[in-house]
Amino acid sequence: MSRQVVTVFGGSGFVGRHLVHKLAATGAEIRVAVRDVEAAMFLKPAGNVGQIVPWQTDVTRPDQVATAVAGADVVINLIGILYERGARTFQRMHVDVAGAIAKAAADAGAKRFLHMSALGADPASPAAYGRTKAAGEAAVKAAFPEATIFRPSVIFGPEDNFFNLFAGLMRFTPAMPVIGAPALPKISWGEGGLKVDLFGDGGCKFQPVFVGDVAAAMMRAIDDPAAKGACYELGGPRVYSFKQVMELILAATERKRLLVPAPLGVAALKAMFLQLLPKPLLTPDQVKLLGVDNVVSGSQPGLEALGISPTAAEAVLPTYLNRFRTPAHQGAHAV
Repeated sequence: MSRQVVTVFGGSGFVGRHLVHKLAATGAEIRVAVRDVEAAMFLKPAGNVGQIVPWQTDVTRPDQVATAVAGADVVINLIGILYERGARTFQRMHVDVAGAIAKAAADAGAKRFLHMSALGADPASPAAYGRTKAAGEAAVKAAFPEATIFRPSVIFGPEDNFFNLFAGLMRFTPAMPVIGAPALPKISWGEGGLKVDLFGDGGCKFQPVFVGDVAAAMMRAIDDPAAKGACYELGGPRVYSFKQVMELILAATERKRLLVPAPLGVAALKAMFLQLLPKPLLTPDQVKLLGVDNVVSGSQPGLEALGISPTAAEAVLPTYLNRFRTPAHQGAHAV
């Protein structure tokens, strides 16, 4: 990518920090449009002096959005929320803000617009998250028809809020839920005697994708003419059930925990209380989302279309989940 001016909304977040590092390596001038400038200062050392500029932007104010994209060749929107709080609703952040940023980019003459959506984006989704992600894509396309859309499955990496969350919980609880397990066990009689299946298919399916692959995909798309107007579904090389995800984390942290079935109805009831935490562990809307598998459909291009070979979760998780091992296990792996 030749030297360009790139504005990244949400650039100090999980995916953003990886993308900003890759952009800086190309020599691009980068504006990191964020609410909290001080919280984004850690990105500046990723580039040369003055190359990366945290840009104070209230995305609900059109004048500040217009200033952030003025003169930009490429505009990237990574803004998204997992739960609603006050004025930060799904409708406002996923739809209204996304459409406004895309319109500002078009008005400013930006050549490329990249938008982060999610695999759960679907107008018919049972969850407000999924419905507003789909509506956000439509708003972006209406304002910037050649925008490139990315729909990742669960993204993993050192700063993720999925594998780290469950690994952290495993330090304090003797049991972990398998959300989406059947409400009633399946009992059968076979050659080996009575068999009781508590987990069925293991709950919701995921296709975790490495954050480095997501950032690389966005970089490739900037210069690929075929990416204009395209929608990419980003998933890793393997599909895991919720139960297998728990087992993967237990293996990486070398812990032993009891796995217990948590049917969606039970999970929804617990979510009524967990959503009240300052940073909710689970919300009713997220439970609805867990009722639908989070895997690529195969109807849209993926990482391979951008020349990227997906990274396996097993190859990366131990490199950052090892901090959740017990002190004895940590010592056993010390050099």
